[in-house]
Amino acid sequence: MSKTEDRQRLIRQYQDETGEAELDMRKVVAYAIKLGWPMPKPRDPFEALAKEFSDAARQKYEKDKATGRPYRVYHAVPAQDERGQGVFFWIDIDDPATSAKNFRKSAVMRREQMVDDGVQLSLDLDHWNSIRPPGDYVSLPMDIAPDIEWRKNSMDGEEAA
Repeated sequence: MSKTEDRQRLIRQYQDETGEAELDMRKVVAYAIKLGWPMPKPRDPFEALAKEFSDAARQKYEKDKATGRPYRVYHAVPAQDERGQGVFFWIDIDDPATSAKNFRKSAVMRREQMVDDGVQLSLDLDHWNSIRPPGDYVSLPMDIAPDIEWRKNSMDGEEAA
């Protein structure tokens, strides 16, 4: 059994034991520790700092000079290291040396993440509706293009994030 499956089993055990339907994972962790669950080893400080810099890059926004709307400056691009492991490098979309190829890779990856989220949400909705009476059905449109345009248009005159 994988570590993830072990954690999932413990979550179910906690839920069965407490009867809670809305789970606070801090309470689940306290329960796990009481049962002798091992605490994780501290992260590699180098990797932890690299993650902090990645987080900082992800949060860097500027305002488009023409529209005044915010845009993300740094974008993660999927790549492979010398061992064939998946890694990311970062590009600055304002840098003239940044290639369209790398920005396209980043944009495609982010769009695929949105599609993955949409597929899983659709499967979750299908399951919910299959086990509930019709009055409790939850239905959402999956075409989010109108929502994106609505949000973009509602940003006019707002300050950048």
